[in-house]
Parts: sequence; structure tokens; C-alpha cells
Amino acid sequence: MRGPTLFFILVTAVSAQQPLVERGYDRFYNLDFDDAIADFQHAIAIAPADPELHNHLAQAIVFREMYRNGALESELVSGTFLRRPKLNPSAQTEKWFLDELATAMSLAQRRVDKNPKDTAALYALGISYGLRSDYYWVVKKAWHDSLRDATQARRLHNRVEALKPDDVDARLVEGLHDYIIGSLPWTWRMLGFLIGIRGDKAEGIRIVQDVAAHGSDNRIEAEIFLGALYRRENQTRKAVPIVEDLIRRFPRNFLLRLELSQMWSMAGDKNRALDAVQQVATLKTAHAPGYDRVPWEKIYYQEGTIEFWYNDLPHALEHMQKVAAAVEDLDLNTGVYAYLRLGQIYDLTHRREQAVEAYKRAIAYAPQGDAAQEARKYLDSPYRRI
Repeated sequence: MRGPTLFFILVTAVSAQQPLVERGYDRFYNLDFDDAIADFQHAIAIAPADPELHNHLAQAIVFREMYRNGALESELVSGTFLRRPKLNPSAQTEKWFLDELATAMSLAQRRVDKNPKDTAALYALGISYGLRSDYYWVVKKAWHDSLRDATQARRLHNRVEALKPDDVDARLVEGLHDYIIGSLPWTWRMLGFLIGIRGDKAEGIRIVQDVAAHGSDNRIEAEIFLGALYRRENQTRKAVPIVEDLIRRFPRNFLLRLELSQMWSMAGDKNRALDAVQQVATLKTAHAPGYDRVPWEKIYYQEGTIEFWYNDLPHALEHMQKVAAAVEDLDLNTGVYAYLRLGQIYDLTHRREQAVEAYKRAIAYAPQGDAAQEARKYLDSPYRRI
């Protein structure tokens, strides 16, 4: 892990009285980000002074960018939110995101100034700080700014808890912070102590479980995070039913099925892992809603990754070569890891010259990516299975 992060992936409330927001989030979780953005913009046109609506829009903007960059594969129920790939949004996208957050914060702060016990405004303001904390870390790699905003988000939501002790949803931020701080190396955990976050992995998981079971607005987000936490704790079989439930709710989200395949792979069930990938291929062949947008190369990559970890190197090589042949049409995350895996397969099969060439391609393809950094290690010393 290159460094700690205290940010959280957005936790935003969805009011039952806002059909546009409900539809927007259904589209959001089905990866239909353009349509989700349109719904949130429509909702803002109807109620421009609602800070939550501007938070919803900001969240959709940044997640669309993450989807385009292939970063969602390492976020959505993947358990790697402590180590996010850096995003490089366009100046226009970055300004749009920050402007929406600034509007949300201004609207919420105005309400808090008038009524310090306005829990809806306090909650919305906390969400804005959390989203901006994400931005500082993922885009700017500005740790101290991220820490400052994450701390403010927690304080605001703690205030909501104090005013509304029965508000289970507001505890999600606390649970995530406790887990993340508790997961950091001791030297980094000291920073958490300095800002008043003790950090306790077990307590963090318990809080997220409580929100997933009893929450209202944040139940889905809590389920997603709970799946991530189970996976990080090598309890993938606990995560499987959570992901299966999310697949039933959001059938157009192909990433969930790919995550399910990874979870079965980590749980030691190669056949179920490959079956889950095959389901994606079957749905794509049948032109099921949402599946025409899945590149075949992403399916090949998933199959090749599973085969790689199960030491089926000939089939893994075949699939990764297919991915590499079309790498310019893929997101950076998939492309750079395909080159890295190719290099590792070549090293394991004693083809050193081809391995070095693949590592060099990974570095050139996405120089700042985690996979490129790993590839640099193998330029001087061949990859070996531990």
C-alpha cells in the first residue's frame, strides 16, 4: 500500500419522495451514468436549493470518470478501496465536479448557520466533505487535504448521530473510518489517533453490518462496503450472497458478475469462478440489457486472471494475448494489468526476453499505475510465485 486514505466512497441519502433521484440511483448502480446524471440534473432544476441533489450529481460525475478509467473494478465490492488508482479527469469534468460540491456546501452551510440542529443539512455537508476528500486523494494525491476533509465529514455525521441517536445511516462513515484506520500500519494509525479516530477493524465491520441490516437510505452502500470488507478479511464466502443480492437488484451491472467470479476464485472454487465469467459472456451474446457494452477483451482478461492464479498458464497466456492485441481499445486498468500478467506468465514459463518486453509495455502504457510500479520490480529480477 502506497499510503493511507481516510476518504470514503460516497454515502448519499435517497429520499422516497424523490422519484427522479430514485430512478437516478437505479441507473447509477446499473452503470448507466449518463442517464443518472440527466435525472439528477432534472431534479436540481426542480429543487435547486437542495444540497443533497448537488451531491448526487457530483457523485455521478466522478463515478462516470472512474468507470471510464476502469477504476470501478477496483472499487465496487472489490475490497481495494484503500489503494485506488489515480484518475486524470479533463479540466472541464474536474471543474463541474468541484462546482457542484461548492454549491452543495454553500447551500448546506447556509441552512446550518440558520439552524445548527438541521440534521439533513449537517448530513449533506458531511457528504460534500467526504466526496471532496475522495477528490483530494484520488485526483490530487493530497493526503493532508484529504485527511482534513475526511475528519470534518466524520465530525458532521457524529453531530447528526448526537442529534438523532436512532439514525443508523449516519453511522456508516464512522464504521468505515474505524475499519480503515484500524487497517493501517501503526505509524499511519498514529495520525488517526491525533485526529480522534482510534481505529478498530472489528468495530468498523460491526457498524457496517448494522447499517446493512437496519439502515434505510444507506443500506445498499453498506452492503457494497460490507462485501468489500469481507473480501479484504479473506471471508469471501460471506461476501458472495451480498453480491448475488446486488446482481438481482441491478441486473445491468456487469461489474458485479465479474466481482462474483473473483470472489469465487479467492474462495478456492475455480469452476464457479469461471462459470460466473461465462454468465457474462452468455448475457453479452444474448444482447441482454447492459451487456453489449462489455468488451470481449474484459471477459478474456477475467478468465485469464483466474487461470493465472490457478496455474493454468497455457490458457491464461492465450486469453491475455487476446487482451493485449486490443489493448488500445480498453480502459487503462485492464490494459496495464494484462501486460503485467503476460510478463509474469512468460517469467513462469522461462521466456525471460518476452517477459521483459511485456513489463516495459505495462510501464509505457500506464506509467503511474500500480501495475506499472509492480512491473518495474521484475525488470531486474524475474517474477516468481511465493
